[in-house]
Amino acid sequence: MAISSSNAILPFEPHNHSPLLRSENRYLIPLFGQKSDNFRCLERKFTVSKSSLSTRRVLSKTNESLPSTSTGPDLQLQNEEENEEEELKISESENPRLADCWREILGENDWVGMLDPMDPILRSELIRYGEMAQACYDAFDFDPFSKYCGSCRFTRRHFFERLGMKDGGYRVSRYLYATSNINLANFFKKSRRPKVWSKHANWIGYVAVSNDETSARLGRRDIAVAWRGTVTRLEWIADLMDFLWPISSGEIPCPDPTVKVESGFLNLYTNKDGDCRFCEYSAREQILTELKRLIELYPNEELSITITGHSLGSALATLSAYDIVETGLNVMGNGRAVPVCVISFSGPRVGNVRFKNRVEWLGLKVLRVVNVHDIVPKSPGLFFNESVPRMVMKAVEGLPWSYSHVGVQLVLDHKNSPFLKPGGDPACAHNLEAHLHLLDG
Repeated sequence: MAISSSNAILPFEPHNHSPLLRSENRYLIPLFGQKSDNFRCLERKFTVSKSSLSTRRVLSKTNESLPSTSTGPDLQLQNEEENEEEELKISESENPRLADCWREILGENDWVGMLDPMDPILRSELIRYGEMAQACYDAFDFDPFSKYCGSCRFTRRHFFERLGMKDGGYRVSRYLYATSNINLANFFKKSRRPKVWSKHANWIGYVAVSNDETSARLGRRDIAVAWRGTVTRLEWIADLMDFLWPISSGEIPCPDPTVKVESGFLNLYTNKDGDCRFCEYSAREQILTELKRLIELYPNEELSITITGHSLGSALATLSAYDIVETGLNVMGNGRAVPVCVISFSGPRVGNVRFKNRVEWLGLKVLRVVNVHDIVPKSPGLFFNESVPRMVMKAVEGLPWSYSHVGVQLVLDHKNSPFLKPGGDPACAHNLEAHLHLLDG
């Protein structure tokens, strides 16, 4: 995977995983990785080999009853090969393939029994989708002196190839762009040159679909959506209005007017500019149109929609996933519903408790991966949130500053890693690469 020039890279090797510590409905993972001076100084080599999924190791022994025509070294080698074959058979019989358990991986049972201890297949999938979110950063043009600042540095056809992710088995089917009429200076990047590719739009993510070979391995045709967030800077939080607004006011249909989301997220997702060819249609219209096309393209296949994002991209992932299930876009012509799952990293709160209840009622699955020391998942709703007594939340739920997280939370703690600095600035605790480093162990 190509890494942005702003990040220094150091390779590391995975270590053994420590047991998970469960606290109420949250899971604390003291995992470890390779030493790094800085959270941004990480390069991940994430692989889940057959040996790592094996439940036991069969030791070879010399069999003296075999004919004497086989000498000692040859006999030992033959026994080792036979034992390895037997071990592989045991591993394959005792460990399910991803194709057989993908619904559980996407939260069919709310990840019960999969987080403590961490299921190895789930761990691998979290890292894989995290890499897709990281690709948004690696491909984004941050250079203010480039006329293409704010766009993607690569074409759709060569997106994964240029990022070193060609073997991932996905192809990008559409890029997503957004504009906003509120000040998001720390999220929207603009060129300082007089002639630019767009004055108002920013590239904000992509839609990708798995190829035939990968679909066979996954057990379904996976439609993945990745939303761009913020690399490390946290000032974007101050840019938000921090004000709840009815979700139905943003063109998203909802029968309950008390279901509200943060107005800045809603604005970014639904705003458009008719004078710009990149954001003539809102980010909402772009993603819904593309998903509808892809679902109709594969009417007879098993499908899934997996949406990921980091930081602000996490909020957009949750909002867009809600939009998909609320509008019924994931329901195929034969009445079969395509599973929709959100895998988010370092995401803020998106809406109020009524939004949370609506998400649960619709059956939308959300798995939030957070660092316990990160301030972003604690915002907005610093004082009135899901952690206060229920009676208090009931009394203040009508206030525009009362928020509640959705889904299941998986908590990481970088201070439990001997290879990451326990201190440092808050931006390091928010870094996506640090999250993936901890997940990989």
